[in-house]
Amino acid sequence: MRADPLDRAFAALADRTRRAVVELLQQRPRRAGELASELAVSAPALTRHLRVLRTSELVVESVDEQDGRVRIYRLRPEAFGRLRSWVERVEQLWAEQLESFAAHVDAVAKRGTPPVRSRA
Repeated sequence: MRADPLDRAFAALADRTRRAVVELLQQRPRRAGELASELAVSAPALTRHLRVLRTSELVVESVDEQDGRVRIYRLRPEAFGRLRSWVERVEQLWAEQLESFAAHVDAVAKRGTPPVRSRA
């Protein structure tokens, strides 16, 4: 069974090195060698990280037009759109919960009713 794209994205981003790759790719597309050099990781280690990012659909690989042996990596905006949508839904839920709680506290304060205390 194939994991949900959101699950794969969060799993990929759970790693600090992969988050650093994403941050570098936010600036511009880059070759694997550039990424390895800037992150001070070995080429084999970076290859594994890039494979996870490609599998999670956060990053796409393309061939350099000048040199077919060179691979260029760039972010996939639609994948980050899915992440943003999920975070916004969660944020909205919490905002609604906090507004409801604040309204309850205000109502209790206006009535002058002491808060309910649990019995221990």
